[in-house]
Amino acid sequence: MVIPPSSNPLPSGVLAKTIAELGSDVLALQEVDYLQERSRNENQVEIIALLLGAKYWAFVPSLVGATESTWSKQISEDEKLVTNTSAPKRPGYGIGLVSKIPVLSWHRLELHGSPFGLLLFIPTDGKLKRTYIRDHPRSAIAAVLENGWLVVNTHLSFIPIINSFQLAKIKRWIKQLPVKDKSKIILMGDLNMLGGLPARTPFWNSLARQKTFPSWSPKTQLDYILSQSVASEDVIHVQTQHCGISDHLPLTVEINTFLTER
Repeated sequence: MVIPPSSNPLPSGVLAKTIAELGSDVLALQEVDYLQERSRNENQVEIIALLLGAKYWAFVPSLVGATESTWSKQISEDEKLVTNTSAPKRPGYGIGLVSKIPVLSWHRLELHGSPFGLLLFIPTDGKLKRTYIRDHPRSAIAAVLENGWLVVNTHLSFIPIINSFQLAKIKRWIKQLPVKDKSKIILMGDLNMLGGLPARTPFWNSLARQKTFPSWSPKTQLDYILSQSVASEDVIHVQTQHCGISDHLPLTVEINTFLTER
């Protein structure tokens, strides 16, 4: 999983090197832009897919509009899921999934945000500056893969309790998705929860323990890869370092597909 920044154009040389080093079959992306002027009107998810050599990608906007001051929560049906076979013209900001493994179907879940914000420490020029940030609607994206796995990506609210309700809603939604083998489910993303809370939820295992934020001097883990059947001792957790393209560290695990077939 890699989390590129949305506030600046992606540095192509550094990004290409980082994607090559990760070499993942599936990448979960948060805070990505789609046709935003601030990021050179790029489709960031598609660019990352091209660098990875992946044919399958999808972008899910949580907000649409050309600038932060004009972002809207009102998203039309044809804008809710952008893939290589659909190309809405209105800019957006949200999350994405990239896969080398063929995707049989894509799915989206709406998640309401909080009506109020919080004072947060925001990375600015390599330092954390306390700033009031408003919350916004969130979403989750799921891909049913040809190999039988279901992968889900999300970026939850930074408001305590609200993010817990969002995570619970995603877990209920997963039960309704068309995956035959319930042991082949991965839920990952920026869960914005402190104190290791996602690792202590019933029936789900955290596959990697690593402080991921801020990337240049990690103090806490905000990003998780969760499973109901795969255990952390059954995967290889690949430690990652600050690469300069994000304020979060990538979180990466290698999962052997035979583990759920024993």
